[in-house]
Amino acid sequence: MICVTIDEMVPCLKNTISGDIVRTEVIRIRRKSFLKKFNKANGWYVNWEDLVPHNEVYALVLEGTTDIQGLVALKANPDYGAVYISWAVASPQNNPELVDQKRYIGVGGHLLAIAIDRSEQVGYRGDVTGFCRTERIMNHFVDQYGADPICLLHQYQIGIYDETARKIREVYDYEWSDDEI
Repeated sequence: MICVTIDEMVPCLKNTISGDIVRTEVIRIRRKSFLKKFNKANGWYVNWEDLVPHNEVYALVLEGTTDIQGLVALKANPDYGAVYISWAVASPQNNPELVDQKRYIGVGGHLLAIAIDRSEQVGYRGDVTGFCRTERIMNHFVDQYGADPICLLHQYQIGIYDETARKIREVYDYEWSDDEI
């Protein structure tokens, strides 16, 4: 379930108070025990530990830390020829539905770029698909970023392909960490 939008296309995260640009990394999370604290009860929309057996889970962190700003669960889907975004969620401190002022701008775009990047890595040319949580989120990606409304398996299903995916991915600057949790 895609629960984020692209608030601003910034290469790195932008601190909403200071305006400082903060570099980021992507870390793969394999341990269910680590993800136990990321759950519905504390603003993460889903119990993330339940996603590990069937998805690759990645965290967007501040460079050199494990300070998680967002999580994305992905699954390569050969039937679609795309990477399926099972979940994409900003941390509660970056979620405008939970706080008046987000800590960082750029989390949603980074999570989408990670999915596109992973799609390229597995040979799907950057193609991604997923179900948006709301019609508003779906329309945001369709109207602002050229996503295709698929709406076959879910009323708010989108696909981001080819040139559209490439344009989104090339904006974001992060490092893939060799570290795993």
